Amino acid sequence: MTADVEPLRYWAFLSYSHADARWGAWLHRALESYRPPKRLIGQVTERGAVPRQLSPIFRDREELASATDLGEVINQALKNSACQIVICSPRAAQSRWVNEEILAFKRLGRENRIFCLIVDGEPNASDHPGQESQECFPPALRFRLGSDGTLSGERTEPIAADARPGKDGKTNAKLKLIAGVLGVGFDALKQREQQRRHRQMAFVAAAALAGMVVTSTLATVALIARATAVKQTARAEAEAETARQTTGFLVDLFRISDPSEARGNSITAREMVDKGAQRIGTELAKQPAIQATLMDTLGTVYVGLGLYGQARPLLESSVATRRALADSPAMALPESLNHLGDVLTVQAAYERAEEAYREAITLLSSRGQDMHTQTALAKSLYGLGNVQWQQGHYDEAERSLRDALQRQRQLFGAAHGEIARTLQLLAWVVDERGDLNSALSLMQEAVTMQRALRGAQPHPDLADGINDLGLLHQEHGDYDVAETLFTEAIEVKRRLFGMKHPEIALGLNNLALVLHDEGNLKRAEATYRQALEMQRELLGDVHPDVANTLNNLAFVQDDRGDLKGALETERQSLAVYQQLFPGDHPEVARIMNRIGYWLTETKDYAGADIYLRKALDMRRRLLGDKHPDVASSLTHLAILQVATGHYDDALASARSAVEICTASLPPAHWRTAVAESAEGAALAGLRDYAKANQLLEHSYGILSADEGAMPTYRALARRYLDQLHQQWRGPGIEATLASSTETIEDDPAKH
Repeated sequence: MTADVEPLRYWAFLSYSHADARWGAWLHRALESYRPPKRLIGQVTERGAVPRQLSPIFRDREELASATDLGEVINQALKNSACQIVICSPRAAQSRWVNEEILAFKRLGRENRIFCLIVDGEPNASDHPGQESQECFPPALRFRLGSDGTLSGERTEPIAADARPGKDGKTNAKLKLIAGVLGVGFDALKQREQQRRHRQMAFVAAAALAGMVVTSTLATVALIARATAVKQTARAEAEAETARQTTGFLVDLFRISDPSEARGNSITAREMVDKGAQRIGTELAKQPAIQATLMDTLGTVYVGLGLYGQARPLLESSVATRRALADSPAMALPESLNHLGDVLTVQAAYERAEEAYREAITLLSSRGQDMHTQTALAKSLYGLGNVQWQQGHYDEAERSLRDALQRQRQLFGAAHGEIARTLQLLAWVVDERGDLNSALSLMQEAVTMQRALRGAQPHPDLADGINDLGLLHQEHGDYDVAETLFTEAIEVKRRLFGMKHPEIALGLNNLALVLHDEGNLKRAEATYRQALEMQRELLGDVHPDVANTLNNLAFVQDDRGDLKGALETERQSLAVYQQLFPGDHPEVARIMNRIGYWLTETKDYAGADIYLRKALDMRRRLLGDKHPDVASSLTHLAILQVATGHYDDALASARSAVEICTASLPPAHWRTAVAESAEGAALAGLRDYAKANQLLEHSYGILSADEGAMPTYRALARRYLDQLHQQWRGPGIEATLASSTETIEDDPAKH
């Protein structure tokens, strides 16, 4: 390595066709996350000293169809790379740019440092007439480089690992590539991988044993608590009377005293709860303590049914009644405040929800250190963290959740269901801040804890944890892992609830999400429709789960080229959300924003303007002016303004969006890049071609490389870039092009 003129910054340069971007993303993560065996670290090979981590790896952005050469950044990265790894497939074999990158690397005198990962097609298939389309090796791999720097007719045999089914497999193929890059033996790495698997199995066994220990400990605690309760007879008798009357009311509620009332028809739980809610106000007016308890109970039942409009007045009345009672139990008011905060959060009444949680925290903080009080306090902090997360206040949310977590660990020890639940929400907050790796670690800790607690028994919290871990792996681009986790979560729920249940439908929804991301659009749509049919049968047409599934289905329809169908489905989703949440709500604004974007795509600019401005105004009322969702609305508005030729307005909207994203999201986030591409398009409309080109090249590079970016935005940025190049190279622009190119090349900000 020391003989190279250029300093070698990267261990490897990944070359691949844009059609194999998912393989590129997987390989990039697999290489950079790999840790060599400790006994090999520091060992000197022909590549230099074996590092602690195989990082960084340079991952090329997608092909640029309008480019005329590789570009300065790519050429420099090739010079700074110790090795090159080519992802080989028929797409790569036909890619001009993959071939050019291989040639450029060979011209550096590093032909023996090129390694191949075969993912599709057949090596040297072009040698067999009729099979040319299956060739996976680009020409620059199949032939040696001549002394004049061009390909000769002399054949060569590329060094290849084969990830195809029935060949090396992904794990062994990865290890073979790593062995080549490091210059060490494959067997040493393979042995290390087997040892790691044995350690993982031992860990699972230890976790199961820990679950047994926790179960025994909890049984002991329960016996102690029972003995303590016997000593508190006086207080228990008073509370027992309230409980007896409450139970009597509920039993009577679910008893059909007059058989003629049913007349052979079934009475739903919803109808019974509605009757109970009507009776509470009249029959228990002289017993406010019991009245408040039942209002709180039935309010939480309504929340479970997704009927937030019915839940909220009951919970508000419970809080008001308990505030007015001089002899109300100490924990009653804080618990009702927590329940009210929960429903207010769902309804996006964030300020009032935060007030409820903070009042509960104030009350509980002054009431001692007993277990009951501290448990309720941790729940209040959890609720506060949730509402802060919903508002985009990620730093505050993380502080609240870590406070809750610390208290829960002091209360419950190393493992408990409440601890796992807080870890799950904390993982989502950390993910929102852009630290996906830490989020995965927190979520994995939560799932491991749930597995230890539940053992072989199915449990809803375990299913939720597995499901959330799948969502994070999906975000990471680990689609195989995500699909496996979603399938496991569904099976756990089927053991709990049977074959038809709202939770099963939610699991199918998530499975469809990963199928969508994998590009299996036909199966994704079928799975969404299966979930939707189940939800409508079980929950009715007006339910948040139904609206969410409709929204997801619309995105699949759009990707399948049915934009008209997507708009119709999205409007159905909006109608459900508007019935559930009259007035301002984040979900209503989100769907309006998407409809506005799609109407822009169909050139219904007047309709798009109405939806986009309503969504923007609603988000500003709900979230303030600096929330990333406000930036999303501004970005879509800028895209519309570019389409209608209002370039000055588009520039102002896009720059506001970029400013918000830059302040609230991690660097190089794809949402910032979408806003930046709209800014570039506005500048192109204003004939500031040099700056426009700089922004569009930069934003397209980010959108091409980020698996989380939606394909529609990547295509839009590509379209903006192509339009700029057509416009920039038009008649009379040659002098501007030349001078602007010099400016861009001299501007380090381009890179």
